[in-house]
Amino acid sequence: QVQLVESGGGLVQAGGSLRLSCAASGRTIRRYAMAWFRQAPGKERDFVSAINSIGDTTFYQDSLKGRFTISRDDAKNTVFLQMNSLNSEDTAVYYCARFSRAWAPQELIRSRYEYGDWGQGTQVTVSS
Repeated sequence: QVQLVESGGGLVQAGGSLRLSCAASGRTIRRYAMAWFRQAPGKERDFVSAINSIGDTTFYQDSLKGRFTISRDDAKNTVFLQMNSLNSEDTAVYYCARFSRAWAPQELIRSRYEYGDWGQGTQVTVSS
């Protein structure tokens, strides 16, 4: 089993930026799709972004396109989420996740039920 640890969250003013990191240990993330989800108080955990197994295709929640960028560094076993132009609606706990099996099919990559390993989350709070 892989351990995922998120970092980089915090308090930021509206319009600001944050870069989240997800460091994996125990197992490799190589060959696995990786994703970010977020959960606001009282709401379900929603898909934010994902990157495929080899890092050449990315996926975003439609409303976040152009503001968020996902990337991966397999040599460092780490995934990143660059978040720009943040607003109060981005306030949530952000979770990193590894797909449950290698070479994830693209049609499943947005579903949280397909991810077997999760981090503990990092809080992002955007003040207006």
